[in-house]
Amino acid sequence: MSTTAETATKKLTIGQAINQALADELASDDKVLLQGEDIGSLGGVYRVTEGLKAEFGGDRVVDSPLTESGIIGTSIGLALAGYRPVAEIQFDGFVYPGFDQITSQLAKLHARMDGAQQVPVTIRLPYGGGIGSVEHHGESPEALFTHTAGLRILTYSTAHDAYWLTRAGIRSHDPVMLFEPKRRYFARSIVDFSYPGHAADPWKAVVAKEGTDLTLVVWGAMTAVGLAAAEAAEAEGISIEVVDLRSLSPIDFDTLEASLKRTTRMVVAHEASVFGGLGGEIAARLTQRCFYYLQAPIARVGGWHIPYPPSQIEHDHIPDLDRILDAVDTTLAF
Repeated sequence: MSTTAETATKKLTIGQAINQALADELASDDKVLLQGEDIGSLGGVYRVTEGLKAEFGGDRVVDSPLTESGIIGTSIGLALAGYRPVAEIQFDGFVYPGFDQITSQLAKLHARMDGAQQVPVTIRLPYGGGIGSVEHHGESPEALFTHTAGLRILTYSTAHDAYWLTRAGIRSHDPVMLFEPKRRYFARSIVDFSYPGHAADPWKAVVAKEGTDLTLVVWGAMTAVGLAAAEAAEAEGISIEVVDLRSLSPIDFDTLEASLKRTTRMVVAHEASVFGGLGGEIAARLTQRCFYYLQAPIARVGGWHIPYPPSQIEHDHIPDLDRILDAVDTTLAF
């Protein structure tokens, strides 16, 4: 495992960037340790933790039993004892056995103890569909956790952000969930190890592409789809500003408000079901803050309100470029 000191920039996949971030945190702080199912000798299902057990040992990169509740519960205990555990949940749909530990215990302990005890647990959660997998391997449960006060939630769409936001999550004194877009694990881009850039403030959204006619809000794997939609729209003379949310809790509403006031129209796109999805909170809050600027209702594009479908038809469920552009056309027609 090379250290980041050896090179200022490098082209990595998102999975490799996360691996490097974990390695650098393990090297810089002996209180950091990793645990999860098959993360050690196997290197994880997606090989994101490959090589880390060999470098740092089985006491710091721990292959846990198949018990998500146990992984989270043990992580809470380790955090209370002064460690900074990083827990991996193997797939998004496997998080529910640990849901009670996360929402009833981890998220509330800091407040319950009146701030006397910090619980710096980081939970890595590969999420989202599009990989042709089986049941419980393609879900987008972010709204269940953004509704829970006490959790910070980050996601990313580039290798640069994957590296720096992973490190920021581990260093946070609050519990942090890292939603890793699994179908983007192998997407390559440049990581600048010498300068975090916009990732210096992990809780802020970034404008991934400037535009004038409409704001498109996306995050995770949908950012690439949103950028492709903006490029296609540009060929038709439509200028779309793409905002990558990055932080799902807290949400950087100031950046969204500034963009919406410039463009006066907005579409929010996410993989999760539109019904009860995070896009509803974004639309409601920005309608309140920007009502007199709006030229059209804020539109939402997302998955259908159904159990996640079989892999053969999942691409009919996940929003694609055409569904986003349909929403853009409808919004611009007002």
